[in-house]
Amino acid sequence: MPQPHPAPDHPAQHHLTQALAQAQAALLRASPNPRVGCVLVNPQGQVIGQGSTQQAGGPHAEVMALRDAQARGRATAGVTAYVTLEPCCHQGRTGPCTEALIGAGIGRVLTALPDPNPLVAGQGVARLRAAGLAVEVASDSADPALQAWAAAAHELNIGFFSRMQRQTPWVRMKVAASLDGVTALPNGQSQWITGEAARADGHAWRARACAVLTGIGTVLQDQPRLDVRGVDTPRQPMLVIVDSALQTPPDAALFAPQRPVLVYAATQQPARQAALERSGAAVTHLPGAASQEGASPKVDLAAMLRDLAARGVNELHVEAGHKLNGSLLRAGLVDELLVYLAPQWLGSGAGMSNFGPLEQLADGLALNFRGVEMVGRDVRLLARVTGRDTF
Repeated sequence: MPQPHPAPDHPAQHHLTQALAQAQAALLRASPNPRVGCVLVNPQGQVIGQGSTQQAGGPHAEVMALRDAQARGRATAGVTAYVTLEPCCHQGRTGPCTEALIGAGIGRVLTALPDPNPLVAGQGVARLRAAGLAVEVASDSADPALQAWAAAAHELNIGFFSRMQRQTPWVRMKVAASLDGVTALPNGQSQWITGEAARADGHAWRARACAVLTGIGTVLQDQPRLDVRGVDTPRQPMLVIVDSALQTPPDAALFAPQRPVLVYAATQQPARQAALERSGAAVTHLPGAASQEGASPKVDLAAMLRDLAARGVNELHVEAGHKLNGSLLRAGLVDELLVYLAPQWLGSGAGMSNFGPLEQLADGLALNFRGVEMVGRDVRLLARVTGRDTF
């Protein structure tokens, strides 16, 4: 998984990198909160405390750093706090971080960028300045190193920014295929096209997401668990199933303890819904228009994303078949593609998505490659839909 790092050549480069490393440490646990790191540095340039966001309801990065300094017996008066996101200034499940910093006598705050949460959105910076602290926002700086630091902090929290600014999660579609784009043989066999290293890497990407999305076709064909395995994670992401007619078997392997399962349906099936609810699923009806005249309605996918955002989903990890993949792509609902290509040529079979046919090359989905890397014997491509990181 790509690791964000700011550009070099800044006097406090080491502290910027440390703060990002602390934010990275919160990657798997902070959801639905942003992943934030904080480093406290005294006037002599010594780190006296550092911390990162804990699980929802737990302390934020600034409080963890202050506690670390206290545990070390270090004074915090007049120190500089390097924070990868604007300190919060509102009372939520925890108290305002601005007040904790002010109460600790912090003299200066360098924060990477403003918090997009409307409850903060510049008010945290204003509160700190009103209390007499010197505050600098890296995203407002002309310094390339500070701009790079802000960009790395944004990238680490791209799902949180998406939810706050667009009211939809950041949608990342994962596909595993042969070099010629086949995801399953005509008989449905697909396990395993990619190697063990790529599958382990895919679990790491699952783990960072708030929710994993699949379709009823994948549930019935593959009988997947779609949980995180082989990764030391404090939580399992929610599982989301697009199941228009509520065909998910109540005894499916995906119903695991300690993991929420959310099923989106388009038709009323009271008996099936009751059976799924007894298995622990929550069923939500979001019917959209039928794909063709006389056909049964399908789930309104755009409305589903808005509903998931309202439930606190920052990053949505899609592992579905070519039909649901195509529907999401055609509707313009995918932000990023995570593609593993195996060194194998399979010929006919299921493709990555039912997208098209198109009349013009210009009608294709424009992408920007963000990363190309070998993972074991396979190639991992990370490609972003053009313009999706400018919100």
